[in-house]
Amino acid sequence: MAKLFLFLSGEHEDLPVSEVRAILEAEDHSYKVTEKLDQVLRLEADAACVKDLKRRAAFTRLCALELFTSSSETSSIIKAGQNVGLEEVLEPGESFVVRVKHVREYSSEINGMTLERTLGALIVDRCPTAKVKLNTPDKTFMGVLTEDRFVFGVKLAEIQAKPFVERRPRKKPFFHPSSMQAKLARCMINLAEPKAGDVVLDPFCGTGTTLIEAKLIDCKALGLDIQRRMAKGTIRNMAHFNVSPEGIIIADAKYPPLIKADCVVTDPPYGISSSTMKRTTKQIIEEVLTAVHEVLSSGRRICMAAPKKLGVVHVGTSLGYKHLESHFVYVHRSLTREIAVFEKV
Repeated sequence: MAKLFLFLSGEHEDLPVSEVRAILEAEDHSYKVTEKLDQVLRLEADAACVKDLKRRAAFTRLCALELFTSSSETSSIIKAGQNVGLEEVLEPGESFVVRVKHVREYSSEINGMTLERTLGALIVDRCPTAKVKLNTPDKTFMGVLTEDRFVFGVKLAEIQAKPFVERRPRKKPFFHPSSMQAKLARCMINLAEPKAGDVVLDPFCGTGTTLIEAKLIDCKALGLDIQRRMAKGTIRNMAHFNVSPEGIIIADAKYPPLIKADCVVTDPPYGISSSTMKRTTKQIIEEVLTAVHEVLSSGRRICMAAPKKLGVVHVGTSLGYKHLESHFVYVHRSLTREIAVFEKV
């Protein structure tokens, strides 16, 4: 078990940590969370888990091998750095760079660039053959100032935000104003805990965001939509990103024409900018949760978005599902989404 730390997105308070847990459990990695800090998660896990986090995570920015932690005073940071085996991290002649990030306004009195130079000098002192290289170094040392702590390590993987931006709704050839952001859809898939090769079902596939994100993490994708133009739009969007669904079916989610899926991830229509076909959102959610009950095996998950005011937890539990967790995501003044995760008992 390696000591790792993850630098998390600051876009949501608790979704990033829940997503990390779900990925590690879906991929069967043993782990232990040792500390949760603002935008930093410290854990002990097999270093092999970093590959899966990089492949799947939406709300994690960076994975690092932890070398030391200290209080956020400069003197404490230097002392801690002097007591760690930096020479064991760098091979003779390797180049490196040190980067320091501030979380929010923590430790604002510390100048990040000055601390980078101080730690860089310490590394050179301990590893005389090492060379500082600001661009494309062999190793990147990363320090994070958060709360009253400094966490320092060597970067193992970085998750780029740009691909998610390139898959935002307005970048797709078929656009609809109710479409979910790619990053949130990816996170919802992870919360449902599919493994590679599992079938992710979206009974309201819309513009295909969920199905695209499912394919990009090596899952199978199956979508339903009652409207032909949405089904065609999904196919168009998926082709644009060079992924192919296992099936796009024009069908009412109340009567899904299939017998099995490994998990369900969906964002039903709310009637705000998408049609509910003369049914209330609550009716739609009751119908789809009832319909997919026979499609899922016991222990498999549903991750569903719904307006906060609807009370989706009560709907799900009244139909026999076990509620595992909920997260609330502000969209605009008239809509806050509840991201609810259920398990079939």
